Amino acid sequence: MASTQKKFIGLLGGSFDPAHKGHLIISKIAIKKFKLKKIYWVITKKNPFKNKTFYSLDERIKYAKKITKIHKKINIIYLDNIVKSSRIIDVINYFIKKKRIRNIYFIIGSDNLIQLHKWKSWKKIVKLVKLIVFSRKGYDRKGMKSTVAKKLKKRISFIKNKPINISSTQLRKQTK
Repeated sequence: MASTQKKFIGLLGGSFDPAHKGHLIISKIAIKKFKLKKIYWVITKKNPFKNKTFYSLDERIKYAKKITKIHKKINIIYLDNIVKSSRIIDVINYFIKKKRIRNIYFIIGSDNLIQLHKWKSWKKIVKLVKLIVFSRKGYDRKGMKSTVAKKLKKRISFIKNKPINISSTQLRKQTK
């Protein structure tokens, strides 16, 4: 007899410029807390809100695969060429229409929650997925007061994780 239990996946999108331990930590927390079958790190060619990337797309994909190698539930994917976009709404639609996956958690940090209302089709995004928002030092209070949080508090799971003192921005600055 087939299981009627719903299989949920997680999407963690971004330029991953570069991927780091913080991405791993929140992925592992989400997998455990929400019993996710898989998390897809959806690497984009370029963040629509930034001018350029520091590392090449190939370098970012290769490094993300390297640091997730032992984590079987984390898959690295690049879909810009398939969905003809770097926008998360197009990625979500791809999973729903082409992969027939409807049980999706979209994972972001509280820093992204502040700006989510500026994203393409943000209202559709939050209708199609469940939103997991991880704590980011210095952004939580603003995130809780954001346009999206005010309107959709019941559709958002806020995670009070321990502070993660690493970011792609910090890593890039150390490399320069």
